[in-house]
Amino acid sequence: MIIERDLTPYVVYSGDPVLRALEKITANQARVIFLVDSHGHLDGVLSDGDFRRWVSAAASLTVDVPAIEAANTSPRSLPVGSSPAEISHAFGSGIDHVALVDERGHLVAIAINRADELRIGRHRVAADAPSLLISEIGINHQGDVSLAKQLVDLSVEAGADIVKFQLRDMESVYRQGSSGSGGEDLGPQYTLDLLAKYNLEADELFEVFDHCRDVGIEVMCTAWDPVSVDRLVDYGVPSLKVASADMTNHALLRHMAATGTPMVISTGMSTEGEIRETVEVVRSTGVAHAFLHCQSTYPAPFKDINLAYLTRLAELTQAPVGYSGHERGFHVPVAAVALGARIIEKHFTVDRGLEGNDHKVSLLPGEFKEMVQRVREVEEALGTAAPRAVSTGEMMNRVNLAKSLVAARRIEVGETLTDADIDIKSPGRGLQPNAYDKLVGRTTTRALEAGDFFYATDLGDAAPRGRAYNFRRPWGLAVRYHDIDAMTKDTTPDFLEFHFSYKDLDLPVEEVFAKYADGLPMGFTTHSPDLFAGDFLLNLASTDDDHWERSIRELQRVVDTTREMQQHFTRSADARGETEGPVIVASLGGFTTDAFVSPAEREAMYERVAAGLARVDDSGVRLCAQTLPPYPWYMGGQLYCNLFVDPRDTAAFAEKHGRRLCFDVSHSKLSANYLGMSFAEATDLLAPHTEHLHLVDATGVDGEGVQVGDGEIDWAVLAQQLDAMAPGVSFIPEIWQGHVNDGEGFWIALERLEQWF
Repeated sequence: MIIERDLTPYVVYSGDPVLRALEKITANQARVIFLVDSHGHLDGVLSDGDFRRWVSAAASLTVDVPAIEAANTSPRSLPVGSSPAEISHAFGSGIDHVALVDERGHLVAIAINRADELRIGRHRVAADAPSLLISEIGINHQGDVSLAKQLVDLSVEAGADIVKFQLRDMESVYRQGSSGSGGEDLGPQYTLDLLAKYNLEADELFEVFDHCRDVGIEVMCTAWDPVSVDRLVDYGVPSLKVASADMTNHALLRHMAATGTPMVISTGMSTEGEIRETVEVVRSTGVAHAFLHCQSTYPAPFKDINLAYLTRLAELTQAPVGYSGHERGFHVPVAAVALGARIIEKHFTVDRGLEGNDHKVSLLPGEFKEMVQRVREVEEALGTAAPRAVSTGEMMNRVNLAKSLVAARRIEVGETLTDADIDIKSPGRGLQPNAYDKLVGRTTTRALEAGDFFYATDLGDAAPRGRAYNFRRPWGLAVRYHDIDAMTKDTTPDFLEFHFSYKDLDLPVEEVFAKYADGLPMGFTTHSPDLFAGDFLLNLASTDDDHWERSIRELQRVVDTTREMQQHFTRSADARGETEGPVIVASLGGFTTDAFVSPAEREAMYERVAAGLARVDDSGVRLCAQTLPPYPWYMGGQLYCNLFVDPRDTAAFAEKHGRRLCFDVSHSKLSANYLGMSFAEATDLLAPHTEHLHLVDATGVDGEGVQVGDGEIDWAVLAQQLDAMAPGVSFIPEIWQGHVNDGEGFWIALERLEQWF
């Protein structure tokens, strides 16, 4: 069970339109939303089933009506202080979300019937969430509050998600209380003497916990006795830790569970039979929990760690599992993540030579930081067990490196293809060679010249073609100089967007357009190259003066070429009466090769871009900064982009410097996914500054250029927002490889976009 106190994804106001509620139901993936009034009072609940019942009963249908009209106004709810067992009884009959309300009926939390995840503060622990990385400070503070705070600060710098401490009431835990260790065996005597020197009392720990809150990191604490449990719960810790030594202490476990506080339980020093007993005890309480595999020796020999037991532990507990490590180094926790650990706990110190066993198996701050980095890399690399697909980067390289089926000679319409008609050549833009046998014997539906690619449509009866389209805003097509005629033979767009290569900038403009003596009957926009001769990437944020200066020069060449092209077009690309000249789209840089920069560094980078733009003479054109994805693809590889990614600082840049944007919705959807931001919120920020649009779908955080309707964008919602905040703004469908096969991808995109735009 999860007690969710972050209500934002699950709540709308009762007077909000049904459409807003449906957006949230889709976004939170819970298929349910709770409705509250302006004071937070619970008014109702709206599920998928409620919506369907409302639709079937409605005489007329509109999604602009208040959500409360479609809702169940008698939702199941319980007092916020209900025990986990009481809440568990409330689930059932298709109800997996129960409202928890205070004495005045205000929605305070939501109980969710799931055992496969839990919440610890703002962190979600689940199979599809990043591993929770715990810096176990324990008693490594040596009984010094100042050192404890220093260890907290260093843990934050190292990237820990949570810091963990230990609290003991010595009178409750040990048979001799705090009076001494006389008469004990050597081991207990050593431990008791160590604790007598270095134990922090509850009030001292709470001072450290207050510091944790000030620096923005969550706290977990091992409670060794009921007195400590009560003190920690009264303070408000988001989770209680059960030490391996207490895993069989069922009375303590039940006392913890009765508080409703999520529990994380270590399994060191235990047999499987004992683990099974504890699993049943904890399950019976209904409290959210996770179990950690652990080898309780200091340091743990690698031969005894038995990481493979993580899989067995997950089967036994049917709950999130993790690893609490006491071995030297951090490579074992990284391997544990690869085996399914969703929580990693490692001891943390500033000096392994300090007194106490824990220091000897602790990581230093730099080591913990590297562990965090390696864990995050492994998490990225793990992926899923879904059928293998070609990644975006691989697809780009496949076009460059792979081979295609091509015509071996001139082939007329209606010919039957034989082996002699088909050759295998690079690049990989057309049908892959494994389609050879399917192609032989087909009757051609189009004429091909020697060297022309065969496409998937050559295995069918017909390929999509351009036609007259009807849009509320100017629309265009992405072209290169050489395919103007091919892209406009079946349709007349409002404008063409020329995507320059760096070699295009060397061509004489007069010669390129010489055959269009009367000018082309449309407008135009241009798109600057990202890549220039010598593997040079345009980057106006570069701190290298030579790179910065060349970026300015190359961008100026794009502007000059665009101005020179104007005389060859008879119309503007803009229906709003703009007189400032054609749009130029440019990716202005801000990328790094190994990792993202810190957010604090971005402002200086934006100022560097602004200074570079001030050096460019862009009179007579509209130079627009393109919104960018977090992981751009360049030269067949992936970089990290820091600027024009976050819609908040992108909009702030546009506002501060009076710059307009090319809103690439694919890029910005990827950025919103990466940032955990609603795409509707991102659109609200970017649309008012938008001069031009690239409409294309997206998946995940780096799947750009996806065909419209095949990705994650809600096009109906986006169209409404753009109509309201960016009316009349021009667009192109920028489908990756959309131009191949005479624009097949573009025609499919335009066909789909027409229903919304």
